[in-house]
Amino acid sequence: MVELDLPAMAADDGEALPGTAQLATILGAASVSLAAAAMSPEGHTSLALLLLGTTLACVAALFWLRRLRQQRQRRDLVRLGARIIERDTVPGFLSDMQGTILDCNLAASQRFGGRLGTLAEALSHHFATPAATLSRLRQRADREGSAQDMVATRRGHLRLTVTRLGGGALLWRIDDLAERPGTGRAADALGLPMLTAGPSGTILYMNEACRALTGGRARTLEAIFGPRPLRPGRRQSILGENGSVETLVAEIPALGGRREIYLLPPASLPRDEAIEGNTIEGLPVPMLRLDRYGSILEANRAACALMPEPPEAGARLSDLIEGLGRPVGDWLSEAVEGRAVPGPQFLKLRGPGQDTVVQVTLGEADENGRIVAVLYDATEQKSLEAQFVQAQKMQAIGQLAGGIAHDFNNLLTAISGHCDLLLLRHDKGDQDYSDLTQIHQNANRAASLVGQLLAYSRKQNLRLEQLDLRDTLSDLTHLLNRLVGEKVVLTLNHDPDLKQVRADRRQLEQVLMNLVVNARDAMPDGGEIVVETDNVMLDVPLERDRAMVPAGRWVRIRVQDHGCGIPVDKLPKVFEPFYTTKRPGEGTGLGLSTVYGIVKQSGGYVFVDSEPGEGSCFSLLLPSRAGVAEPARSVRDEAPGPLAHHADGVVLLVEDEAPVRAFAARALRLRGLTVIEAEDAEAALTILADPELEVDIFVTDVIMPGKDGPTWVREALIDRPDTQVVFVSGYAEDTFAEQQAEIPNSVFLPKPFSLTDLAATVQTRIAC
Repeated sequence: MVELDLPAMAADDGEALPGTAQLATILGAASVSLAAAAMSPEGHTSLALLLLGTTLACVAALFWLRRLRQQRQRRDLVRLGARIIERDTVPGFLSDMQGTILDCNLAASQRFGGRLGTLAEALSHHFATPAATLSRLRQRADREGSAQDMVATRRGHLRLTVTRLGGGALLWRIDDLAERPGTGRAADALGLPMLTAGPSGTILYMNEACRALTGGRARTLEAIFGPRPLRPGRRQSILGENGSVETLVAEIPALGGRREIYLLPPASLPRDEAIEGNTIEGLPVPMLRLDRYGSILEANRAACALMPEPPEAGARLSDLIEGLGRPVGDWLSEAVEGRAVPGPQFLKLRGPGQDTVVQVTLGEADENGRIVAVLYDATEQKSLEAQFVQAQKMQAIGQLAGGIAHDFNNLLTAISGHCDLLLLRHDKGDQDYSDLTQIHQNANRAASLVGQLLAYSRKQNLRLEQLDLRDTLSDLTHLLNRLVGEKVVLTLNHDPDLKQVRADRRQLEQVLMNLVVNARDAMPDGGEIVVETDNVMLDVPLERDRAMVPAGRWVRIRVQDHGCGIPVDKLPKVFEPFYTTKRPGEGTGLGLSTVYGIVKQSGGYVFVDSEPGEGSCFSLLLPSRAGVAEPARSVRDEAPGPLAHHADGVVLLVEDEAPVRAFAARALRLRGLTVIEAEDAEAALTILADPELEVDIFVTDVIMPGKDGPTWVREALIDRPDTQVVFVSGYAEDTFAEQQAEIPNSVFLPKPFSLTDLAATVQTRIAC
């Protein structure tokens, strides 16, 4: 042990004992009181001073004895801590609460100098700003009794552990992970260039071979690899001492987000002098040595660890991997002859490891046609790529839906609207009545398809409210029973303490109907569909199907059937739009994609479990919301009562599509309303410039050339703040809901709307 003097330390556990100066003051006061008592002529005064002096002297003596006892206890604790760390091979220190070193073991003395001073000074040459790290750990140890942290250094990582001993003493253990047995770098012994990089790309360590290759110590990866990103498993040029050098880059994840990067010589790997006469066994990178026909001659430990089962002697590469699309032997023969397409191949492991994607890069063959294959586990990379592709697909569908929804719904509004006008002039007995009804029904079907596309791409407008799923399902039970028919039994099971969710009631009902109809279609001979609801508490995030469900409280809905099930290869596609296993004419392939879009837009998740021949179970997770009282609905949210066939009022109708404007104007005039038409926002503002003109309500499209609906309405409401507003649109951007919330006395009417819908909305707003 390194013998150090023990400085005085502060009292432990919050006992604030007087220091030397304070004790001297008390003793001085006691002496003065006793001296004054001896000199005082009066008996009572002398007695009082004598008692005061004696009391102060006793208090000082008591504190002094307690101080000596605590100092003795602290020394005993320090000696105990010294004995604890004395034979420890991990560097250990004893310090006070201010960080002053009291003692250290031999390992600490050899590794960190073990000199007098503070712990921050001892560690200052090993990582930056040690004082802040040590202060944070001391504070945590003071509150919790112990603390631990990991610190990156140039040589690896230091794990700092501190324990409070009492008496103001702290015991520190500094575990150097870079030097622990079993973690030595095989590349150092083989002379293979390697470096260690931190999460931000800072180089923490370079071995001698890497320094010789690059011409010195580099600080960042960019200084070696240039501005291009690192590509593990591929050939990449680096900036060497004598110019550009081509290497094969291999990467191994390490602790704390670090990366160990190995630079392999691709052109001479099988016969490199550094490993001549040895095998590839000692290399930390997964490697296989193959002959020209694909037989495995050797597999190192890292490759065996990557495989679900170690390859047997004489096994062929094609027995382990798949996905090349042609015989592996042909690919290897081309590589031996130098005719292979450069770059790695992304392949999948066979058997139990079929979910593992490996990136295979071939080196150059030797004179015997043997070749080395470098493997890299690219499962996470391909998973991220799949998520990115899915996100791009979602964005493309969203752009498509948004692009067609506005124009298409305008056309459907004109078609169905003028059809409504024609139906007003025909009785059910007329010859043309059924034809007009068919036109109207098919226009509604087309509008439903557009709505499903918007739901999948999460571009629809939701009206969120606090819902109790038990009430929602209870209201929906009659309709669901009619949908499933007589052969299927529908069973509902609810958690009696089910929490509430916040969702759009109509859209959530659409989700449940789609799932129940799918379950019915999966059981053509009949069966049972079980709909269950319960509360789920996730203590840790749930990772499943490339999704990460955050920890917290969720409400789960499960729709389970015992039908034909879904084949494994089709499970990942069930939520894609237009994908269906039904025969032509039996479905559009938008049912489950609609479910996916509505659930995701509501902040939830949807998963499916299925076994062919056993059935399927769709699970919805919606965020649990505390049961709070909903604000009283305004008149605009209430269902309209019976409306008169004739109404009074002035309507300013602003619509850039002439057919839609013509239908809407006729529909409103039929109810007796006065309609002023404008083709765009500028024309509307010009009309409103007349102060004598009285307007009761604005009916305006949201998306128009020039100023959009919310923009011109905000300007008009400055002078006419009490005017009611009805926004109409076939497709509204995400920001519209926020804009509408800022505009008072406004409602939204989605296109395509019927004559009755438009008239009822306008009459209700005028009556407000």
